[in-house]
Amino acid sequence: MFRNVYLKTLRDYRVGILGWGIGMGLILVFTMASVSQLTATPQARAELVALAGQFAWNAAAIAVDTVGGYAMFKIGTFIFLVCIWALLAGARALRGEEERGSMDVLLSHPLPRARVAVQKIAAIWTALLAMAVLIGLVTYAGGQRFDGEFGLADALAYGLDIGLVCALVAGTALLLSQFMGEAGSAARWAGGLLVIAIVVDMVHRVFPDAEWVSRISPIYYFNLSKPLVPSYGTNAGAMVVLAALALVLSAASVRLFARRDIGATVALPWRRGIAAPAAQPRSLPVRDWSLRSVYARGLAVIIVPTLWWSLLVAGFGAWMVVAIQQIGKQLEDIVSQSPFMQQILQSIGGSGATLNATFLSAMFQILPILLMAFVVTQVNGWASDDENGRLDMVLATPQTRLGVILGRFAALSTATIFIGLAALAATLGAARVTGLALDEGNVVVASLGMIPLGLLIGGIGYLAAGWLRTAADTGLLSFLLLFWFFIGFIGRDLGWPDGTLRLSPFYYYGSPLVNGLAATTVLGLLGVGFAALAIGAWRFTRKDIAV
Repeated sequence: MFRNVYLKTLRDYRVGILGWGIGMGLILVFTMASVSQLTATPQARAELVALAGQFAWNAAAIAVDTVGGYAMFKIGTFIFLVCIWALLAGARALRGEEERGSMDVLLSHPLPRARVAVQKIAAIWTALLAMAVLIGLVTYAGGQRFDGEFGLADALAYGLDIGLVCALVAGTALLLSQFMGEAGSAARWAGGLLVIAIVVDMVHRVFPDAEWVSRISPIYYFNLSKPLVPSYGTNAGAMVVLAALALVLSAASVRLFARRDIGATVALPWRRGIAAPAAQPRSLPVRDWSLRSVYARGLAVIIVPTLWWSLLVAGFGAWMVVAIQQIGKQLEDIVSQSPFMQQILQSIGGSGATLNATFLSAMFQILPILLMAFVVTQVNGWASDDENGRLDMVLATPQTRLGVILGRFAALSTATIFIGLAALAATLGAARVTGLALDEGNVVVASLGMIPLGLLIGGIGYLAAGWLRTAADTGLLSFLLLFWFFIGFIGRDLGWPDGTLRLSPFYYYGSPLVNGLAATTVLGLLGVGFAALAIGAWRFTRKDIAV
């Protein structure tokens, strides 16, 4: 597999293909396992359908009383976790090679630039196709095991639908990398655009008259197909739209890469033709605030993505409050007519504000995942700086290794806290504007309680960076996040023992909008995160740089 760029790149993706393909398939399969329990009686089936209809903000509630329909509904927006691999692969395909300097060596051979780019993109598409097939095969096997109504072709179509969305995300990251000097920046922007696309798609399910807004989002076209619900079927036209968009983005990336200098970025259209100002002699920026310490420099580097992610997380929190306020009356009607739902509410403390908090809490679980995804992208930057030798100049100054790693982690911690505070302000503000009754104390602990989760995965990432290369470190964190999500959001439905559920930090986060958050829980998560950081710092002080 070293005969050409295509095969070599595909070989590098072999672990991601197996891990993400089989992993996402298993998540769907285990979700199917709980359908028989939820539809054991006609009353339970009717209540499931009624309740699912109120969570259409997440995914359209279509045939949720069937194996395939419930699996697609339950996973909802979380299926896009697989896009993490796609956006990282797209961002690194060309710009990552340039950052490492290996692109110069590759192009020293008689290989046209366009051919190199096309072969790398073809490898990404092939890897995504292989993941799609694995997801389809595993999903089909699960459907056979749990009496699913869909066939092999339907399961493969669902895998293909996921693969096309991932190809679009990879194409977006690839195109952005032509305008940005770092692969990490392109990946962060692509991730932010993905979150925006998911939220835009939700608009028409909360405000039915605004469907034209959702049509802007590619996620809208992904959701037009429900292959695991044979009565609904697959929308071939929507799949063609996704494939066409991915192809256009990839083709534009190839053209831009072939026409620019290696290591350079593409000039933005409104900057073309503007002569660069004459260089003016100036002194070195020795008094610049960002050069006063490693911590300050870390903040300067992370401040822009922090602001964008804060906007996304806070905006999503406010959006969820608006969604609950819009469907609040329907929720009250369902609860008043369902003895089963009344028993649930009584067990957690009553109605009123608790009713709003109960349903908002289910939606609020997305915010910690977004925050942890942000931390993963920033850990990727630390691992990349270490691997590519960018810490050499820093350590050539009178800086201790321990001070460098702690300074960078302190900058990441500051950004994490800022995002948590932004989510708190947006959620409280939206609740007051819409008049939604919530326990403000619980909103505070729910928002700030996300911070220990972010610091936990950050500490683990810094620990793994001491032994793993950047791609492996980011892949490990992504798999870990997926594993935690699987245990926390699906394990309970499957009736797994409490000891297994405790393996996920989401178990300890719980439902703070309803039950608050125990101080011991926060301290425990912080303790594990800081312990991982301590071991990672010990490793960094003793290992060779870029090794």
